[in-house]
Amino acid sequence: MHISFLIHNAYGIGGTIRTTFNLARTLSERHDVEIVSVLRHRDTPVFDLGPAVALRHLVDIRETSPGYDAAYRRPAKVFPAAENRFAQYSELTDRRIAQHLRRIEADVVVGTRPGLNVHIARQARRGPVRIGQEHLTLDTHPRELKLALRGAYPRLDAVTTVTEADARAYRRTLRLPGVRVEAVPNSVPEPGLQPADGSGKWVVAAGRLARVKRYDVLIHAFAEVVARRPDWRLRIYGGGAEKTALRALIEELGLYNHVFLMGPANPLEPEWAKGSIAAVSSSLESFGMTIVEAMRCGLPVVATDCPHGPGEIIEDGVDGRLVPVGNPQALAASLLDLINDDDARKRMGRAALAASARFDPAMVAGRYETLFDELLARRRDNRLRGTWHRTRGALLSGAYATKDAARAAMGGVRTA
Repeated sequence: MHISFLIHNAYGIGGTIRTTFNLARTLSERHDVEIVSVLRHRDTPVFDLGPAVALRHLVDIRETSPGYDAAYRRPAKVFPAAENRFAQYSELTDRRIAQHLRRIEADVVVGTRPGLNVHIARQARRGPVRIGQEHLTLDTHPRELKLALRGAYPRLDAVTTVTEADARAYRRTLRLPGVRVEAVPNSVPEPGLQPADGSGKWVVAAGRLARVKRYDVLIHAFAEVVARRPDWRLRIYGGGAEKTALRALIEELGLYNHVFLMGPANPLEPEWAKGSIAAVSSSLESFGMTIVEAMRCGLPVVATDCPHGPGEIIEDGVDGRLVPVGNPQALAASLLDLINDDDARKRMGRAALAASARFDPAMVAGRYETLFDELLARRRDNRLRGTWHRTRGALLSGAYATKDAARAAMGGVRTA
């Protein structure tokens, strides 16, 4: 099977890039796999793609590149204007994506964000199975984008979401007759290091320093933790617009010896393994990659029960804890429960490590293989039915023509 992924920028850093690389690398063990990156801004990708996956790009946005074109300065017309990456698309990307999709020889073509899914729905040649992955959530899309998707997505064969909750939202809101809507989670590989042993007195959090992550709630919660257990500390990994405000909050609460903004880290797995508990304080998660990453390193996760991912990943009280959104007291109480109970913390860490195996790339790739096979089989059946109907139509047409000719030869007289 030849599988082609269309991605925004394979040379950047982000959850969609990482999980696409994980999936492509695993599928390449059994199939012919390529990743086509719309944009390129550096020589080599950050993440490891492995030797078997082909990587190519459509537009090198470095002005010194030989393929750079002034059309990149003119706005796109196919890529939806309401998509949050619209400013990076152009008349040039429209043209290059269309050329690529008209020529593609793959059995399956997979888009990895809404705007690219629209391109595939409208421009991919007839033949390949067309799949649109959704790594965000329908509820977070603006109304204008939802309307664009409603108009384009019926031309896809399938839409995949990363949570069951989002799959239900697509089925209920967009109503896509004939389009498979399936929830397939993101994959996280085994980290290849010793899991945390639960003895380190560190709580670890990671992700963009953005408002939606609500690190202010986590820091307020940790102030309550420190009041009872001053021997524990919190490390927050990531960069972003909230860094200055969070640093000021840490100073205001006198937590400068207990809460540390560590900046981005790649790889992050060794940092998870130094901790004993992971914390997620978000008001919204489209999936929760950091939850799975922490669990794969043997950490129980205390997370807000926000839409959409944490409740589908964590079994409350077994491999982690779920707490209400925006409630620092509840978050602090659950952290303290695990901090003060060594046996429970280590038991939940072992349970988290075992439960996280369902997100292994081999497991997730297997689910995609099943989906691809079923869609290809449906495509073949439809073609066979179409061929049968065309053949039957031709035979009937020929029979009717012969009968009409006989009638004409007899002067229009009917025979019994």
